Formats: sequence, C-alpha cells, structure tokens
Amino acid sequence: MNSNRVGSLLPDSFGNFSICKAEAVSVASTGNAAITLPVLAGTSYIVRRITIANANQTINTANVVILTSSDGNASNAVSNVSVLSNVTSTSTYQDLGLASATATTVYSAKALYVKVNTAVSGGTCDIQVFGDIVTP
Repeated sequence: MNSNRVGSLLPDSFGNFSICKAEAVSVASTGNAAITLPVLAGTSYIVRRITIANANQTINTANVVILTSSDGNASNAVSNVSVLSNVTSTSTYQDLGLASATATTVYSAKALYVKVNTAVSGGTCDIQVFGDIVTP
C-alpha cells in the first residue's frame, strides 16, 4: 500500500463511511421496524452519526428511534428517541443524538431498524448512518 495516497485506504482504515442508507423512507405510519436499514459496509462497525434529510414535506412532528432489533426494544437503541423538529423541507436535515451505549459499542447487526413513534401523513425522508468500519 502506498501510504501517501488516500485512494490506498480502505473503509477499515479510514473513518466515517456510509454504513446504511435508505431514500424516500416513509414516516407515515407508526410501528416497530417501520423501516429496515441494511448494513452495506463492514461486518462490525462503530456508529458515529445518523442523518435525516431530504424530506418531501415538513415532518417536524415525526418521532423516531434507530434500533438494532426489529422488536422495538429500547435497550437496543442506537439513537435517542428524537422529534425531527429541524426537518422541514428538502434543504434541511437533522443529526439524531446517539444513545449513550453507542459511544462504546462496536455493532455487528446486519441491519438497523427505524421505529416510528409519531407519524406524519405522507411524509418521507432519507436516512443515512455514518461510522467507522472495524472489520470489513
């Protein structure tokens, strides 16, 4: 490997890659595992940031949480339960606060799940999870 080139670095040796991404995700109905975010990079990873953006309309009353299980169990939370108060159009975004356990956890779940606690009729958004790849 030529160590003076960023192009030589792979996800497991260079931080903040997109781990999961879903576009035009509906927040129009409540429920556990309302949305599944398949993990696209790495078999183990550290979550650093979760961004909600590109809403098709104001979804500032939607309330969501990101989990490692599809059963809605709060002990499996990756993010804090969050009202998307800043997400009002295609040009606004909000980074979700991470759950306290996320600061020290290396995850290996094959997917993350979005639980919608409060829905917004007709609302959609893009969700992207960024982090560090521990094991490719």
